[in-house]
Amino acid sequence: MKVVLTQDVKSLGKKGELVSVSDGYARNFLFPRNLAKEANAQAMNELKNRASAAKYKIDTETANARQAAALLEGKTVRVTAKAGGQGRLFGSVTAKEVAEQLNRELDVEVDRRKISMEDIKAYGTYTAEIKLYQGISATFYVLVAGE
Repeated sequence: MKVVLTQDVKSLGKKGELVSVSDGYARNFLFPRNLAKEANAQAMNELKNRASAAKYKIDTETANARQAAALLEGKTVRVTAKAGGQGRLFGSVTAKEVAEQLNRELDVEVDRRKISMEDIKAYGTYTAEIKLYQGISATFYVLVAGE
């Protein structure tokens, strides 16, 4: 019997998968515990709709990430900070400050945890990379200047 799983079932499959099981297993174990429902036309249609919605979401997120990567690639973001003698900063420039500056200058909303860069503790220009989506990243520059 073919069933659509409504929850993860150990050693059988994940939620939303179409699996084939014996009739007795489905009637006596899966159906009474609401772990699965019979794979009729309605259930198959719901499964197809869920799959197409997930594909659409992935496609739009990928397109948005590519657009943001094209906008960020090679750009320079200027961050100001206070420093002491010989250009050494009081503290350091963090990914949070860079993300806020990206939002201000380029109107790109990014998560600070997706920005990878070296520790910035002095004036100068540094390279940073942002991972926007799986397999999509952009490299940009951070210019640290005095106030």
